[in-house]
Amino acid sequence: MNDQQGRTVVVTGAGSGFGAAATRVLAGRGAHVVMAARDTAKATRVRDEIVAEQPGARLTVRALDLFDPASVRAFAEATDEVDVLLANAGLGSMQRVVGPLGVERGFATNHLGHFALAALLFPRMERAAAPRVVTVSSSLYRRGRIPEDLTYRGRAAMLRSYNDSKLANALFAVELGRRTAAAGSPVASVLVHPGMASTPMQDGHPAPVRAVLGLLTRWVGNSVDAGAAALVEGVVGRVPAAGIIGPDRHGGRSEVQALRAPADDVELARRLWERSEELTGVPFPVRAPAV
Repeated sequence: MNDQQGRTVVVTGAGSGFGAAATRVLAGRGAHVVMAARDTAKATRVRDEIVAEQPGARLTVRALDLFDPASVRAFAEATDEVDVLLANAGLGSMQRVVGPLGVERGFATNHLGHFALAALLFPRMERAAAPRVVTVSSSLYRRGRIPEDLTYRGRAAMLRSYNDSKLANALFAVELGRRTAAAGSPVASVLVHPGMASTPMQDGHPAPVRAVLGLLTRWVGNSVDAGAAALVEGVVGRVPAAGIIGPDRHGGRSEVQALRAPADDVELARRLWERSEELTGVPFPVRAPAV
């Protein structure tokens, strides 16, 4: 099936896990996939494996560190055409690092880096046919909140960082969809989550946490390929009027699920949007609808 022939899909975090699995499927459907990755050597190995399986696959590996604002800007400036941004890259770690934006690394990578990248690519996307931003969240968004202190001081705070970043992903997707619809923009916003699976992202946790996650994944989680199916559906499927594409919780078949609190808080989404513009210094070129 070559239904994505002629389309360019930027996949962040394409060097492993769900991103690599989605890249393989999208390449098989004819898309030109730009594999955006912090570790380009790993992404190149994945590319070579896919090309060996699928001669003629159109794959381009490019460096992108979502934690580094300069890297995000350089990537966007060097991108000429993009039909779909699959904002997939995710970082989960108990090691606290505060970066140039004054924000903890996980939250900065998972949300702010993608926010800035989408904003910078947005004018190019508006020129495409049926463009969309597909944002990857997690069922853990339900446990998230958006704290005032995004440096996450203390071990207990670090345990919350990932959940909070996944809530931020969901709020971003909701607010983007609200703004583009009100502005009459052709860019659609799609929110997905893959469920739980064993991916390299879990490597950043201490051994006891990895062991627990491994057990949970075996009991209630998805395979990487099953999880990636939600991402692919977000790229190629119908754009749902609302909700999130994925399993009901941690595993199972991907369907459109109702979005639950606190991700359905429109005012919280608006405030996060404005705060994200302030923190990144990147204005998003689509205005909020008039109240």
